[in-house]
Amino acid sequence: MRVLVYSARPYNQDLLKAANQGKHDLYFTETRLEERTTVLARQHPSICCFVDDILNRRVIKQLSDGGTRFIGLRSTGFNNVDLTAAEELGMTIMRVSRYSPYAVAEFAVGMMLALNRKFHRAYNRVLEGNFLLHGLIGFELHGKTAGVIGTGKIGSALAGILQRFGCRLLAYDATQNPECTKKGVRYVPLKELLSKSDIVSLHLPLTPETRHLINDENLAYIKPGAMLINTSRGTPCPGYQNTGRA
Repeated sequence: MRVLVYSARPYNQDLLKAANQGKHDLYFTETRLEERTTVLARQHPSICCFVDDILNRRVIKQLSDGGTRFIGLRSTGFNNVDLTAAEELGMTIMRVSRYSPYAVAEFAVGMMLALNRKFHRAYNRVLEGNFLLHGLIGFELHGKTAGVIGTGKIGSALAGILQRFGCRLLAYDATQNPECTKKGVRYVPLKELLSKSDIVSLHLPLTPETRHLINDENLAYIKPGAMLINTSRGTPCPGYQNTGRA
């Protein structure tokens, strides 16, 4: 099958070629999919897209008119896809069923450590021969309260890592995860989690309920100096500057 891969950086191309093993005819473009670039997909029955590609009704209609019948997503999220339009046009959409929850959880912890210990600033100082610690001292994670918002596979993995750091764990989710309660996680209302946590980490899908969950009202409950980490699709409200700290 002829497959056009949109938003294909060189590292994407190498990995996809290796995984393909010659089964399909892969064609790559670093161009993002949008209305003006659908013409590139003509005569390609299948395309492969990433999270920044646009798959609204107009784009999907143009793809369908050009002969595309299958869209493969290189992501778990599909909030950028008009599924209703795809169904009406008889197009098949497939997505990645899951990422490694440990990879995302470990990345979130890496962000916490970098933000807390200011690794980026320390690195630049050392390059200049400056070894002063002024302004670089963070705090110990041990004994701090960490709030995990969203306790699916990634949130649960994060809770396990932070437990080993010696953190007290709070969680908020519509459904409690038994794996988290086994780790000593205590489920509380959102406002209580925000007001008591030294670290807040978001691990939510993007849904109408989670969209702009971190808004002006909820930001007011976060402790001064607390750390806010967002590696999820649940998004802060417009105008919120995601600097990592509330």
